Amino acid sequence: MKNKPQGINTRCTHAGELKDTQFKGAISPLYMSTSYAFEDVEVKRYPRYFNTPNQVALAKKMASLENGEAALIFGSGMAAVSTSLMAFLHNGDHVVLQNTLYGGTSNLVVEEFEKFGISYSFTKDFKPESFEAEIKENTKVIYIETPSNPLLTITDLNAIAKIAKKHGLVSMIDNTFASPVNQNPIDFGIDIVIHSATKYMGGHSDILAGTVISSETHIDTIFQLAKNFGGSLSDFTVWLLERSIKTMGLRVKAQNKNAKKMAKYLEKHEDVARVYYPGLKSHPDHELAKSQMKGFGGMLSFELKEGLDASMFQKKLKMIKSSMSLAGVESTILSPTMTSHALLSPEERQKQGIKDGLMRFSVGIEEKEDLIADIEQALASLKELKV
Repeated sequence: MKNKPQGINTRCTHAGELKDTQFKGAISPLYMSTSYAFEDVEVKRYPRYFNTPNQVALAKKMASLENGEAALIFGSGMAAVSTSLMAFLHNGDHVVLQNTLYGGTSNLVVEEFEKFGISYSFTKDFKPESFEAEIKENTKVIYIETPSNPLLTITDLNAIAKIAKKHGLVSMIDNTFASPVNQNPIDFGIDIVIHSATKYMGGHSDILAGTVISSETHIDTIFQLAKNFGGSLSDFTVWLLERSIKTMGLRVKAQNKNAKKMAKYLEKHEDVARVYYPGLKSHPDHELAKSQMKGFGGMLSFELKEGLDASMFQKKLKMIKSSMSLAGVESTILSPTMTSHALLSPEERQKQGIKDGLMRFSVGIEEKEDLIADIEQALASLKELKV
């Protein structure tokens, strides 16, 4: 009989723990060295090889959190995305990608892949049949993102995993918006899980990092390219990230709770045209989200009614920060057309359903009443300008 897996908060705190064997300190020791012994050692350690003591320990924690066998830690989420894709795609290969993706990922594909002789297809939507329709003889990878950035669409993990296995493809997911607290794609058959660890894993808007989790075989394939691309993370930031992850379970659950409350509030508001949040019963894929997520996340998007300027609304907010990034303990808001998806053409954004007035709201851990008060005063101030 298998032992029951430890709880998420226990794993966030203790999985892959780097022990202080000399002084028995409560936190992991930090090894800042970039130079390690070469002779008479079992492992030749070097920061670019992803195998310093702190890197190895944090990789074990990441693997545990996503129920994978192994992991790598990168200098950014895009380093993790680009290295993972390029490790399995070569000249003459083809990749199928979900049509609603983080703008940086879409831009990587559109701007760079043709230079390497790699072809690609974006699906017409996020339904399983749309992925299968794009598969060609030379397709090697299916790449998805759920919930997606910024419209919070939901893709069926089980269905995509089955399609990938049916055609002998490698399936990859950007699991950043969900975090390991809310969703574990490997449990549904997805091969490779990618995170911008800058977001919920870091959680305090002060760390830039990425991670990839998979089987030992797939991670070795990615490592062979990663050591040449040089996208590893410095040990001090690795140490800071390990510290931050200890509270991820607590932070994310609080953000889940807040986001659901804020989504319900906004959905009923007379000045709001539409809210995108998988935790709402009105979301078209609410039931699918329930079947594969443990929580609905701290991210939502919404649009104001016609005539209310989204940019001016954000300027009127006093507590909720207008910010480029997301998933910190503080609530932030931005316009995807000006930030995360600015690299896409207006036509590409329109095709994905990203309107100029859309706002992405990363809900933090503040009290709901304080967040509502800030939104109400911003809307009131906005209306005064129209009078």
